[in-house]
Amino acid sequence: MAVSMTGYGRGTSENEQMKVHVEVKTVNHRFCEYNIRMPRQLLVLEDKIKKHLAAHIKRGRIELFVNVEGDGLIHKQLEVDWPLLQQYMDKMDEIEKLYQIKTDHTPFNLPQLEGVFTIQEKQASNPEIEATILEAVRQATMQLMLMREAEGEALKEDILTQLSKLDESAKRVSVFAPSVIELYRERLQQKMAEWTAGMIDETRLLNEVAIFADKADINEEITRLNSHISQVRLTLESSEAIGRKLDFLVQEMNREINTIGSKANDSRIAIEVVEMKSLLEKMKEQIQNIE
Repeated sequence: MAVSMTGYGRGTSENEQMKVHVEVKTVNHRFCEYNIRMPRQLLVLEDKIKKHLAAHIKRGRIELFVNVEGDGLIHKQLEVDWPLLQQYMDKMDEIEKLYQIKTDHTPFNLPQLEGVFTIQEKQASNPEIEATILEAVRQATMQLMLMREAEGEALKEDILTQLSKLDESAKRVSVFAPSVIELYRERLQQKMAEWTAGMIDETRLLNEVAIFADKADINEEITRLNSHISQVRLTLESSEAIGRKLDFLVQEMNREINTIGSKANDSRIAIEVVEMKSLLEKMKEQIQNIE
């Protein structure tokens, strides 16, 4: 199927410690590029998130945002510098004895002692946290893919519509092509009759027509163009990433149409060439959005 490179998805998952919100969006890009933004404590999960995304997305620029509510990522722990505290207590005792001053040793005043108490933040290591985050990523990815597939189907239908019109135009060119040589022969014969007062050199006439026929023969280009049209239809049914192949086929069709236009000396074919190039341009715009 045709899958669009643009889409958006959201996912939410939670446990007793936290609530995780994930947003992911994709836009057009020649290759597959990741831009993942999340708390630094979660950077260890970046590879797993990329592998999950890579299983579903083959091409495009991917932006994923992870937001965590709650304190589940960090455990806070109170640390006491016991040797330093003991020095404080010893000095207080010395001050009392030396200056007969009563110092306050109550626990409520101890936190004011500089450097004794510190709060350490330690990263939580919990399989449940990882599972919660990856579940939110999974939900966002699935929603993203639904949007990409829906838009891809719409792109496919539009491309097929333009392709059918191009196919009809190519068939008209095929009908016109055989008469181009005969029309040229009639015009040339008429001119030669005018120039020679009716004394036509049949051998020269046949030679000129043969040379023109060789130069104006577009049967090979029409055959290749029809083949490319068939390949586009088949490619649109493929389950693989098809954007690059479609882009190549469009370039090849453009090459054949240009050659037809330059070789076929006929106003009717020229009109069809303009129409086919217009249809091809519309297809190209849509194909640039396909993965």
